[in-house]
Amino acid sequence: MCNEDLISVDYEIFGRVQGVFFRKYTQAEGKKLGLVGWVQNTSAGTVQGQLQGPCSKVKEMKEWLKSTGSPKSHITKAEFNNEKTVDRLEHSSFNIVK
Repeated sequence: MCNEDLISVDYEIFGRVQGVFFRKYTQAEGKKLGLVGWVQNTSAGTVQGQLQGPCSKVKEMKEWLKSTGSPKSHITKAEFNNEKTVDRLEHSSFNIVK
């Protein structure tokens, strides 16, 4: 079930996701869906971040992160943690963290 509560979820994406514009595409897709949050590369070679927004849009973004990504990426695994309802958005936009 997914009503229009605001939710927050942390994510980590594994595979060939660095050096393939994954963060840029993630930011663009998040903004297109009206989500806020952040995305960054990790020293382990993964991409991680947080999504916040209406439940249905976060669900769409999770699907995108699992299966689409950037054109040159190869996603082997997507993990989502700490999914919770929030009263208000904690971010004002969707940022790439360096």
